[in-house]
Amino acid sequence: MPTLRQLLLSSTEALRAAGVPSPEVDARALLLHALGLNSTALLLRAHEEIVPGDAARALALVAQRSARVPLQHLLGEVEWGGVRLGSDARALVPRPETEWLLHLALEEVRGVQAPRVLDIGTGTGALALGLKAARPDAALWATDLSPDALALARENAALNGLDVSFVPGSLCAGLRGPFDLIVSNPPYLPEEDRHGADPEVRRDPDLALYAGPDGLDVARPLAQEAGAALVPGGTLLLELDPRNAPILAAELRAGGWQAEVRADLAGRGRFVRATRWR
Repeated sequence: MPTLRQLLLSSTEALRAAGVPSPEVDARALLLHALGLNSTALLLRAHEEIVPGDAARALALVAQRSARVPLQHLLGEVEWGGVRLGSDARALVPRPETEWLLHLALEEVRGVQAPRVLDIGTGTGALALGLKAARPDAALWATDLSPDALALARENAALNGLDVSFVPGSLCAGLRGPFDLIVSNPPYLPEEDRHGADPEVRRDPDLALYAGPDGLDVARPLAQEAGAALVPGGTLLLELDPRNAPILAAELRAGGWQAEVRADLAGRGRFVRATRWR
């Protein structure tokens, strides 16, 4: 029977051979999950032999990860933006860079009493639930075109004990607001990116990823609907691809918005902040 250390090493090598970007980190996470251990136990019990049933359970997860099933799907849950989120094939895996969009959204409603906020294309519910957790006084609505994604978002709301109104439908889904803030991480990848996508990305729903030739086929009508649903001077915050964020910001300025591109933590212009008085 292998020791825990041997199992970790062999799992790491299997993931490395499969081209997994972070083989040691993923192997460690999968073993901890499969064996019900924490990081300290992994160190203290490194030389203990693993019983066959536990080893088989861990190796089954490693085999799935080697097939490039996303780590978050195998763990079933991810900590994101101060909330716990179930993660599976029904919705886009919440990305770390989107946590900065949550930060920007919270900055936007700082000082606003009982803000009314709409999250468009909520997916797992990450943004809406992160906002509600940080601002319990806020009224949150969240929409999605996918019934499966909305089901997952409702499960995540229950998991965190948070009250968000989930509404099926495209974009604003007919909600008129008015809202102080509309926030969205819409599909924003150009269609041509589909051909070179990483194996893990191919496990995400296409509906949540691709948006026409320049990646703006969703963001453009989204902004048009948002303009009518915001309070005067309200804010629209979008996460986009750094390749197309400046394009949309320029189009919004031409349409009467005050719009600017904000950088992510790596310095890439990923977020568009726009306001319009009317």
